[in-house]
Amino acid sequence: MITPNGSLSATPAAWRGAPLEAVLFDLDGTLLDTAGDIALALNRAIAEFGWDPVAATVAKTLIGRGGPMLVQRAAELQGRNLEPGTHAAIVERFFHHYGALQQTDECTARPFAGAAEGLLALHAAGLRTAIVTNKQRRFAISLAERLGLSAGVDVYVGGDSCARRKPDPMPLLFACESLGVSPSRALMVGDSINDAQAARDAGMPVICVPYGYNEGMDPRSLPCDLLIDNLADLPALLLAPAAAPAPAVAR
Repeated sequence: MITPNGSLSATPAAWRGAPLEAVLFDLDGTLLDTAGDIALALNRAIAEFGWDPVAATVAKTLIGRGGPMLVQRAAELQGRNLEPGTHAAIVERFFHHYGALQQTDECTARPFAGAAEGLLALHAAGLRTAIVTNKQRRFAISLAERLGLSAGVDVYVGGDSCARRKPDPMPLLFACESLGVSPSRALMVGDSINDAQAARDAGMPVICVPYGYNEGMDPRSLPCDLLIDNLADLPALLLAPAAAPAPAVAR
């Protein structure tokens, strides 16, 4: 909240009775629906190498762990033997085409319902926030700026920010260090097993959304603390005075 002198006053936040200082958000499939752009950039890249196009609905199931894994999964899907040099070249072209979508105004990425509202409300209440994604950091920043999320983000951690990507906990720990908070006082919000596993290994709770890019998994099987349908519900969960324990997710 804003105090009379215009400064930001932190609203007490907690998760199941434990003090909370920061919330880390995944990007693709959690805050933003980017599947269409990723599929288009992938198909433009692999077409240059004579590959068959990947249907958008199929490409959505390949998303996770960053561009290199996306290309690797596309190769496996088509039964192709992918040499390291070719792999690197296709990944480079994928990044080129993905970045070009914004420059040519072909970008169709949009925030999921409630995502911007939830993120901005938590930040305005005084919580530190970060986007922790496996996509390149420059793309995360440009998308957040384009779609009106940047005012609610303190730190960006991309797939090129650390030596290892999610599901390794390194990016989450790096985000906490950058925010100046302990992992024990942070919470991860994501949509996939990569987010859940990274959070568990980083020693923080994790909330998942069921609508994202779950790599073919039933979202109800994710090892998270809670599933919520809309991120606009996050402030009520985390900022309520003397917050009651959140209900366990039904399995």
